[in-house]
Amino acid sequence: MKKIYLATLMTLALGVSGVGFAAPHKDNPYTLVYDHAITKNVKGEVNIHPINYKLHGVKIAANIYTPANYDPSKKYAAIVVAHPNGGTKEQVAGLFAQRLAELGYITIAADAAYQGASGGNPRNLDIPYYRTEDIHGMVDFISQYPGVDTDRIGSFGICGGGGYTLNAAKSEKRVKAVATLSMFNTGRVRRNGYMDSQLDSIQERMAAAATARAEETATGKISYYGTVDFDALTDESIAKITNDLYREGMEYYGRSHRHPNSTFRYTTSSLMELMSWDATDNIDLINVPLLMMAGEKADSLYMTEEAFAKATGTKDKELYLIPKATHIKTYYVPEFVDQEVNKLQEFFGRTL
Repeated sequence: MKKIYLATLMTLALGVSGVGFAAPHKDNPYTLVYDHAITKNVKGEVNIHPINYKLHGVKIAANIYTPANYDPSKKYAAIVVAHPNGGTKEQVAGLFAQRLAELGYITIAADAAYQGASGGNPRNLDIPYYRTEDIHGMVDFISQYPGVDTDRIGSFGICGGGGYTLNAAKSEKRVKAVATLSMFNTGRVRRNGYMDSQLDSIQERMAAAATARAEETATGKISYYGTVDFDALTDESIAKITNDLYREGMEYYGRSHRHPNSTFRYTTSSLMELMSWDATDNIDLINVPLLMMAGEKADSLYMTEEAFAKATGTKDKELYLIPKATHIKTYYVPEFVDQEVNKLQEFFGRTL
C-alpha cells in the first residue's frame, strides 16, 4: 500500500513553478487568491455575487460575476466555469470567470459538490457523475439568472474541470460552445497513472478502492488518498518531483495561490468510479464548437491531443497551443492568461 499511496500522491499534484505570490485569501473579502481580484463591488464595474443553491439536496457555493454596467433587463451571454481537481472557485476558475465578465459575459464559478465550500458528506468525493452534475447544475442556475440569454450559454473547464466539461457537453445541449484549458482526463490518469506510469498496478489499485468501500460500508470509516501537508513542503521536496505538472502544482496550490478549501485528497473509494471512467468515451456526441487550449510545453498535453482527435462530432474545433507554457503556468502567468483570454474572446464572441 505504501507504493500505491506514494504513486497516487504524485498523481494528484497539480501546479505552478517560479510564480510570485498572490494576495492571501484572508486579505480578500471574498477569499479570492488570484491577481487583480475584486475586493469590493463598484458601480459600473464587474461585480461579484456569492450565492448558494441546492443540487440534488446538496448546498453548492458559487460566485456569479456580472459585467460592467450590468442591467438585468438586458440580455447577456453566459459562461459556466469548472475548476481543476483539488481547486476551488477562488483560484484559477475565479480568475477566468472575472476576466470573461470583463468581456461582457455573466459567469459562474462553483465549488464542486462534496468539495470546497459546498456541502455534502463524505468530504472530497471525486466521482465523475457528481463532477459532471456540478456543470449541469451551474447551467441550471445561470439559466434562471436575470439577464441571461438561454440561447447563448457556453462552458469552460480547466484541468480536471476541463475533462468533466467535455463529459457534460456530450449531453448538455443547452450549452452552445465548449472550451477547455490544460484539460486533464482524470479517469485515464487515475487508471493508468500520469503519462501511463502505473499500468502494472491497475488491478491492485482497483482492489484497494473496493476494500476501502467495504470498510466505509461496514464501519463508516473513510480513507483518503493524496493527503498533502502543505505546511511541510520544502524547496527540496518540491524539486524532487520530476513532472512539471506535479512540481509546479505543489507550488501553486501549496504556496503561491493557496486556499484553505483546496486539497489534493479524495476518498479512496472514489477510485472505483474514476478508474472505470474516461473523459473521451463517446466524445463524438459533442456537436457544438469546441476550443481546446493547452501549454505547448505541458507534459499533460497528450490528454488534450487525444481528446481533440476523438472529438469527431463537431467540425468547428480548434486546438490552440500557448507557446512556452507548461500546464500550471497557463493558470496565472500574465502573458499566457492574456493570450488565453483573447482566444476565448474570439471563440465565444463568434459562437455565442
